[in-house]
Amino acid sequence: MEEHLVDWSRAQFALTAIYHWLFVPLTLGLGFIIAIMETIYVKTGDEFWKKTTKFWMTLFAINFAIGVATGIIMEFEFGTNWANYSWFVGDIFGAPLAVEGILAFFMESTFFAVMFFGWDKVSKGFHLLSTWLVAIGSNLSALWILVANGWMQYPVGMKFNPDTVRNEMDNFWDVLFSPVAISKFLHTITSGYVVASLFVVGISAWYLLKRREIEFAKKSIIVAASFGLITSIFITITGDESAHQVALKQPVKLAAMEGLYEGRTEAGIVAIGVLNPKKTLTNDEEPFLFEIEAPYALSLLGYHDINAFVPGLKDLVYGNEKYNIESAQSKMDKGKIAINALKEYKKAKKINDIENIRKYQEILEKNMKYFGYGHLKKPEDIIPPIPLTFYTFHLMVALGSWFLVLFALLLFFTLKREILNHKWLLISTVTSIPLGYIASEAGWIVAEVGRQPWAIQDLMPVGIALTDISTSNVKTTFFMFLFLFTALLIAEIKIMIGQIKIGPEGGH
Repeated sequence: MEEHLVDWSRAQFALTAIYHWLFVPLTLGLGFIIAIMETIYVKTGDEFWKKTTKFWMTLFAINFAIGVATGIIMEFEFGTNWANYSWFVGDIFGAPLAVEGILAFFMESTFFAVMFFGWDKVSKGFHLLSTWLVAIGSNLSALWILVANGWMQYPVGMKFNPDTVRNEMDNFWDVLFSPVAISKFLHTITSGYVVASLFVVGISAWYLLKRREIEFAKKSIIVAASFGLITSIFITITGDESAHQVALKQPVKLAAMEGLYEGRTEAGIVAIGVLNPKKTLTNDEEPFLFEIEAPYALSLLGYHDINAFVPGLKDLVYGNEKYNIESAQSKMDKGKIAINALKEYKKAKKINDIENIRKYQEILEKNMKYFGYGHLKKPEDIIPPIPLTFYTFHLMVALGSWFLVLFALLLFFTLKREILNHKWLLISTVTSIPLGYIASEAGWIVAEVGRQPWAIQDLMPVGIALTDISTSNVKTTFFMFLFLFTALLIAEIKIMIGQIKIGPEGGH
């Protein structure tokens, strides 16, 4: 595949995913916040909570409708732009997407209609149940998408069929309960909860700054800040498990996240640092221009042992005999053996040469785990873009820490009835709405850029996964999607701002 086609196809999918993820996290978290508010309404019978629930539900509905449009386009791109990928692993990757479409999205959409249009048409209990099922359905949709993504990061539960040149699902439960998929699901949905909590407290803070809807804003802050504080604590736990899984399954990504060139024991985490742009794998430049490190933390985070050895990029590219780390060149050699064995197997199959069929099948199975390495040009190709991976990871962690403090302060001052006295905190809360989205997108950049060059870890590099179409076609659709998604985003923001200005008193 030509280099430009790879880059433009990457850019188009990244564009779609980034825009789609601007809508999804709010849906994931706001659904539960609405369900909690409606539960209070049903328990107390207080009409204030019904009005509060309906206001946030209106914003949820605007976001939900536009988010669906971007998600559908992304699924079609697997067929149009990533045909080789879809052929190679479609039997596995398609299953969770099908379950998501048939069960989770169907449930979410069905009860969404009851939730939004069913006020005073169904019983309070059934309406509340519908609201909870929409929230649960949204998260079940995310589960299956993230199971599919987790499988790309750590392919398990499948067997390669040399006759069809496809990977076929061998064990559905291994795919569903893969430790990478589970940790990815929990970490990702909790990031959505934090984004939604920031959205609610941010808009509520805006009302308080304007000295309007005071009671509504304070009570919304109590619910959302409590939800945000709990989920912010939980996200640190899921983040720890995610990092542990990355250390075990994708050590190159972990090394890039930390700008770690030389492996070491008792490795620390760079709390604050500036990468040295002159640093390469082969020169003696220092990796950082400036850094403050938390000692032992990387060994502890990655391997739950402060004395553990954390391999650096050099160890992973060139190998390290002392720690039994195989070089990328050795894996590339085995990958080429696997690719050649597949070719010879198919030749033998055509003439029904039983002996060679068995021979090459054994060679293929023995080297299959390195199949993707056979397509790489040089060992250094296994390294992802280090600056982007490093800075987005540290930005995500820094913002996540700020959100935890913010939720605690908001809850504290609101419960003390002093929130109106702290204008700086209210302004910080409003400005933290976009920061939540930035942190969440940064997390995806770490996950996806950090696993380059792989479309499927170790099995298929991105350049092999593409559809052989012209670069001009991809460029054209890239700009079409850019225009379309930007228009949708602007439309959503304008509609939401209009609804927020109207406020809970006049929105229904």
